Amino acid sequence: MPMYGIEHVTMLLALVVITTLAIAWARRTGLTQRAKRSLATAGWLYLALSVGWTIWDFLPANFTLDQSLPVHLSDVLRIITAIALITRSPALVSITYYWGLTLNLQSLVTPDLNYITHPEIEFVSYWLFHSLALVAPLVLIFGFGFRPTWWSLAVAFGALLLWAGITATVNAISGANYGYLAHAPAGPSLLDFMGGWPLYLGVAGGLILTVWSLMTLPWALLQRRDPAPAAGRHTIMRIANPQASTLPGEPLRS
Repeated sequence: MPMYGIEHVTMLLALVVITTLAIAWARRTGLTQRAKRSLATAGWLYLALSVGWTIWDFLPANFTLDQSLPVHLSDVLRIITAIALITRSPALVSITYYWGLTLNLQSLVTPDLNYITHPEIEFVSYWLFHSLALVAPLVLIFGFGFRPTWWSLAVAFGALLLWAGITATVNAISGANYGYLAHAPAGPSLLDFMGGWPLYLGVAGGLILTVWSLMTLPWALLQRRDPAPAAGRHTIMRIANPQASTLPGEPLRS
C-alpha cells in the first residue's frame, strides 16, 4: 500500500470520523451497565478476530517465519486491548493508552503493509486491528473518564520491556525482525531519524519514556486539582465517575 496514497489517506480520514463518533457516544452515555456490555461485546469480538487471524497466519499457505509468529507488538496489543475492553482492568487500560496512542499510531501514520498472499484480506485486517487499538483507549480515556497515573506509565513501560525481551529472543532464534529489534524496516519510518541499529533502540526507548511522561503529566496535574478515586481497588488508573465503575472482572448487572 503506497504511503499517503488515496487508500492510506482515506483510511486515516475514516478513522478520525469513527473515533470522534465513538468518543461522543461514550461521553453521552457514560459508563452505564449497557455501555459496559457494549464494551465487553466489542472486546470478545476483537479477541475472536485476533485469534482467528493468528490461526489464519499459521495456515501453510499463509505462514512465513518473518511475519506469522504472534509476537509483533500489534499482535500482543490487540489481545491486551480486547481483554481491557472486557474487564476494564486498570493495568490493561494503561497499556492500551500508552501503546495504542504511540507505538500503534506509528503503524497507522507510517504503515509498513506489504501484501503477501491475499491483499484484500490483509488490507482489511491491518486497518481493523490497528484502528481498534487506537480507538479503544481514546474512548476509555476521553469518553468514559479513565485517568492514567504515574503507576500507569510504570506498568506500560514494564510491559514494553518484557515484550522486547521476549521478542528479541524470538528474533535471535528465528532470524526474523519482529518489532524491528534486529534491524530497521525496509520502508521509511520514524526510526530513520534515530540513527542506525542498535542506536535507535536506545533512542526510541528514551523518546518513548519522554512522550509517555508528557502523556501522564496533564492527568497528574488534573488529579491534584480535581481528585478522582481509583478505579476499583487499584491506584494504577483512576476514573472521573467512580459511581459508574466496577471492579475488574465484576459481573455485569442489568
